[in-house]
Amino acid sequence: MKPIIRIRNGVTRHPAWRMAEPINMEILEGEQVAIVGDNAAGKSRLVEVLTGHYPLLMNEVEYDFSPSPMRLVSENLKYISFRDSYGDNDGNYCYQLRWNQHEISEDTPTVGALLEEAFEHAEQSMGQGLDPEQRRLSSQRRKTLREKLYGMFHLETLLEKYIVTLSSGELRKFQLTKALVGGPRMLIIDNPFIGLDAQTRDQLRDLLESLIRETDLLVILVLSKTDDLPSFITHVLPIDGLCLGPKITRKEYISSRAPLPHPILPPERREWILGLPEREYGEQSFYPQKGGEILKFCNVSIRFGQRTILKDLNWTVHEGQRWALTGENGSGKSTLLSLVCADNPQAYACHIELFGHKRGSGESIWEIKKHIGYVSPEMHRAYQKDLPAIDIVASGLNDSVGLYTRPKPSQRETCQQWMEVFGIAGLRDRTFLKLSSGEQRLCLLARAFVKDPELLILDEPLHGLDNRHRALVKEVIDTFAQRNHKTIVMVTHYQSELPKCIDHSLFLVKNV
Repeated sequence: MKPIIRIRNGVTRHPAWRMAEPINMEILEGEQVAIVGDNAAGKSRLVEVLTGHYPLLMNEVEYDFSPSPMRLVSENLKYISFRDSYGDNDGNYCYQLRWNQHEISEDTPTVGALLEEAFEHAEQSMGQGLDPEQRRLSSQRRKTLREKLYGMFHLETLLEKYIVTLSSGELRKFQLTKALVGGPRMLIIDNPFIGLDAQTRDQLRDLLESLIRETDLLVILVLSKTDDLPSFITHVLPIDGLCLGPKITRKEYISSRAPLPHPILPPERREWILGLPEREYGEQSFYPQKGGEILKFCNVSIRFGQRTILKDLNWTVHEGQRWALTGENGSGKSTLLSLVCADNPQAYACHIELFGHKRGSGESIWEIKKHIGYVSPEMHRAYQKDLPAIDIVASGLNDSVGLYTRPKPSQRETCQQWMEVFGIAGLRDRTFLKLSSGEQRLCLLARAFVKDPELLILDEPLHGLDNRHRALVKEVIDTFAQRNHKTIVMVTHYQSELPKCIDHSLFLVKNV
């Protein structure tokens, strides 16, 4: 079998982008590959080399995309990364723009417009060098694929939506469709299944397997969560410590995996969390009374344009409860959490009570946020401050995006302690944008915990973490939940991700 992609003794030109050893690898026709490794192992760095973003000193990456009629590497090789999904590739993204739709301009693209643009670009690219009959057949294949993708992902209901208003899961569906509609020869997907509900994950596996079977598509998956390894994967490229290991078969990789130790959270870190002093409330009006109502939604309905996201929702969360918030992609989970975290102005038009106070009754947003710790995929994508990691953690003390108030020495020590808890103390002086995506997520998790909040809102907190760190974060959540006055709401699409402390659940159904 011929090599589709090959690297021989590859060393990047810029020293900062280099692996620990020269890269030697090849992927043959008919192979479907997973690149696996822990957070910061070097997976993204290898992909940047494969896609040509990190040029090599000599021996450039060799590609052979035949029989594809497309000439350019950029047309044959598509890479989907969800690290900056709302960012440069799909228009200017503003974190608040999802909720402040009156600020959306006529220039803000819709899902339908962007997909049509991608389809037309593919039509033009594929038409070059083909005779009329070949162009007709090629165009028909792409139209059939487009219809199949639209139907599988139910995109008809999304076409009129602005790109910045998509939920995390809806955005993944859009990006996959946009990449696949052009019929690339090779598709590289970074953690393709995170943020997708169970049904969509199954559909995506089936779609990729179908495309592999019916076309000459070569798929490379970049995986941190290795129990997501689909059956169509034939080979694995393991990476550890910026070293690319030899390519092995899927069967060899599965048999070589060792079970995780238990517990992962060191006993001294667990005792430190349990020994944290309880907050002194004094005369403050926002505090969790024993068994009292933390959140109360009374017939809450939220609409964005013509689309109803939440309809007549009634939900009460009492102090000390730990809730799992689940549901289909686009069912309103992130919207609901934006109402809780005082990020959505529609909260003022609804009957919503936080810590016993009705929203819009003169309360301070910052007084509310003082008692809430929060992390989400949207926050992760929007966080573009290249500050030292410890300053990112410290920004959680005052709910700022950057660090606007210099922390006291005792507060800085607390930040250091929480970084120890999440295993990232050694990264304290590294700047945020130089960290791997998994390291960034751990940094933002430490930021959510640092002020010891009474209400912890965790929207897909294990998103992009490797198996060991996923288990560690679950242990941290379980330990934190053992303390007094701690209430937790957690969003996940994986039942296995839920910590043991979860004792209540709310399932949201998508409004059609």
